[in-house]
Amino acid sequence: MTQSIARRLAYRKRRIHQRLARANRDKYRRCAEDAGCVLDGGRTEYELSDKVRGVAYGGAPLFYRLAREVGLVEAIDQRVQVLRYHLPYHESDHVLNFALNALCDGDCLQDIELRRNDACFLDALGAAAIPDPTTAGDFCRRFGADDIRALLDAIDDARLQVWQRQKPEFFEEAVVDMDGTMVITTGECKQGMDINYQGEWGYHPLLLTLANTKEVLSLVNRSGNRPSHEGAAAEVDRVIALCRRAGFQRIRLRGDTDFSQTEHLDRWDADGVLFQFGYDAKANLEALAESLEKSAWKKLRRPPATTPVGPRRKRPRRVKRQVIRRREFLHLELKSEEYAEFPYRPHECKKTYRMIVVRKNISQEQGWQVLFDKQRYFFYIANDPQASPVDVIFGCNDRCDQENIWAQLAGGLHALAAPVDSLLSNWAYMVMTSLAWTLKAWAGLLLPVHPAHQERHAEERRTLLRMEFKTFVNAFVKIPCQVVRRARKIVLRVLNWNPSLAAFFRLCQVLRC
Repeated sequence: MTQSIARRLAYRKRRIHQRLARANRDKYRRCAEDAGCVLDGGRTEYELSDKVRGVAYGGAPLFYRLAREVGLVEAIDQRVQVLRYHLPYHESDHVLNFALNALCDGDCLQDIELRRNDACFLDALGAAAIPDPTTAGDFCRRFGADDIRALLDAIDDARLQVWQRQKPEFFEEAVVDMDGTMVITTGECKQGMDINYQGEWGYHPLLLTLANTKEVLSLVNRSGNRPSHEGAAAEVDRVIALCRRAGFQRIRLRGDTDFSQTEHLDRWDADGVLFQFGYDAKANLEALAESLEKSAWKKLRRPPATTPVGPRRKRPRRVKRQVIRRREFLHLELKSEEYAEFPYRPHECKKTYRMIVVRKNISQEQGWQVLFDKQRYFFYIANDPQASPVDVIFGCNDRCDQENIWAQLAGGLHALAAPVDSLLSNWAYMVMTSLAWTLKAWAGLLLPVHPAHQERHAEERRTLLRMEFKTFVNAFVKIPCQVVRRARKIVLRVLNWNPSLAAFFRLCQVLRC
């Protein structure tokens, strides 16, 4: 970021802070004078501009530039061959059209038409036109399973380019999380849809993510009645090979009880892969836990979720608890947790692994009556000899953060949807739309950290990696810009200020925009 841009950003930041401080000082005077509402509408008039043109999503071209800079555009055109003729769009044009639609608050295929009819948006991308929604849907229907795999491989080629720019400590360990979810649809003619055990119709995609950066490493669409672990081992092997190509020193797999696939544990252990999986609380395991000596159990102490700031406030009355007691609902409350460890060999394994068990002591109340306490057991299987039992427990609990990625893909990007007509076409839609989330992660990884401001820049980088998608769009994409056409280039002049613009311009600099 140049000194000129830094000075102007500091000036705009100072101006808005002065305005807010002035408004805060004047609030008591306005109250005394009864000056009326602050939001009075003003004397607003609308006119149609003749020469000055602008775009609301001025940050979108930067992320297309990011895709080109890391080789994603070239990789897609080389690996994905689903179009016989390019009239005029190439495969990369179609794929990035889905990602840009998600980056620009697009909820469905029809929202592409808004960008298609925005001349300033097209000028900012340097495009004469972009595919319309009908053409985009037809592009999804052209994909076969091999074509989608080729698209995933193209994304991995670009991912490796991003990872190669990271520091050596980035490659100490890759933590891979896996899970499945349900994509519900009300359609009746979508090929491959099915009903699950809860009576919901739709698809059941499998997701593998990198916990270090929140990236989507693999996304596979499946029929709605398939179990969570189906096909997971093959995808895990693919992700392991990817992480080995990148140069990660250790690879750790995490998943819930559905993914403790005992027939693959020996193979992964022999390959040097670490794993931490939840394990079903079966009768034989509970019997083994109950037979442990009392000295084998240790109290599990969890760190506080938040650190209180400021003076201690009086707790409000617990309305929910009063309703439960008045209506005599059964209320369960966790009192304490204990953990222990014992060796265990699953039926389909030839080796013995560590089995960590957590015993939760739960109190029971019904109405105002106190019932007998009960105990529940939670089991975790692991093969890391150096990790403490507490590390294994907290590591498996941290896997629940993947639920937030599911929520972002479903509610933020609307990538977990079924707008097309078949299992494969909807799989292609999910992969192409979820690319917007991956571009966000890559932006965080490529954001430069200058030695003079290392602490602040590193914090901005961590914030961008963990940022919710809607917040990311508002901060880095929804930037109003004036579009200025020059002889050989298009200039986008940023018209407002927000706290993320400093990081935005540093990203522009590293991408040579």
